[in-house]
Amino acid sequence: MVFLSESPIALYWCNVANKINLFNNPNDRTNRRLSYDQLLFMLLFIYLTSETYAKIIRYREEQFYLDPNTREKKQFPSIEDPSTLLLSVIVPAYNEEKRLPVMLEECLDFLEKKLKGNPSCTYEVIIVDDGSTDRTTEVGLSYSKKYGCHKVRVLTLSTNRGKGGAVRLGILSSRGKQLLFADADGATTFEDISKLQDNLKQLINGQSLDDALALVCGSRAHLEKEAIASRSFFRTILMKGFHLLVWLFAARSVRDTQCGFKLFTRSTARLCFPNLHIERWAFDVELLYIAEYMKIPTGEVAVRWEEIEGDILVHFFSYLHILRRVFLLPLQFSNRYIALGYSEIRISKGETQRRNGLFVETWQRHPLSAVDLVWTEGTS
Repeated sequence: MVFLSESPIALYWCNVANKINLFNNPNDRTNRRLSYDQLLFMLLFIYLTSETYAKIIRYREEQFYLDPNTREKKQFPSIEDPSTLLLSVIVPAYNEEKRLPVMLEECLDFLEKKLKGNPSCTYEVIIVDDGSTDRTTEVGLSYSKKYGCHKVRVLTLSTNRGKGGAVRLGILSSRGKQLLFADADGATTFEDISKLQDNLKQLINGQSLDDALALVCGSRAHLEKEAIASRSFFRTILMKGFHLLVWLFAARSVRDTQCGFKLFTRSTARLCFPNLHIERWAFDVELLYIAEYMKIPTGEVAVRWEEIEGDILVHFFSYLHILRRVFLLPLQFSNRYIALGYSEIRISKGETQRRNGLFVETWQRHPLSAVDLVWTEGTS
């Protein structure tokens, strides 16, 4: 009889099960093998419904941004192009017309002062409207008109992707040597980016920003006691369970994986973001999983943070979906079918193509009617 536990797919999870003493009688070979098979049968459905290949879905109109001063549509550059700025700030926003101006005022005021003090501190802010139903795009365009589209650009997504999907498309459209994503609610004090940049400089240790691999995470871990005191018991239990699963199956180098304030080099972005499977909440976990897997130097820096009124709470069933995705991470990467650094997209006919290591799968408005593979190109 052939047991599932003898297959290569089982290797990772069997090792994990042994480490956490999941099975009784670990020295009993027969019982252990049967226990492995019982576990694997439970995992089979989850595994078959998971995505091995990361896919980047981008509608044609999402390849362009609007210059509000000329009303001309221009094509976004690609993360595969050489950098032309020091810093790109990616701001994912969903129905944030009220809170976005506060964040942008703080962000742009800080960046403008830096630019005046040092002309080499060039920057761009990319606001990614994640399928909002309010005036988020119009608010973003008002800042693009004020500062110019060379500094502020708006990427309006045709459909809601989730925070991870919005961040990824913004990253893939950026020009900076350093890339930061920051939440639209302004919960993190923006000037704390200087702390992250100092830590990034230490991690790259004299290497070129264009070539070095490094990732720095803003952290609220120092505020954990205060957060627990203000949360309900149920939310605290859910978060504790989430952190435990993250530690067991994904990332161990960072205490606070969910702070929406992370800085990385361009090479790190090229390597990690085309390979993300998770597009909604907790995509950061997969980002850190890939970084650890590829041994990318990673830092964690305490930042100032405050709860902002109107923050979206994660629904209980969303937690279950998130936990499932975290649990699946090792499975999605254990078979080595994808080469990190490339996003190999399997087309319906089984064909796989590659160009400069970046894949952008562009669907028409009705995805099932036509699928073609195109490359996001253009000048900055």
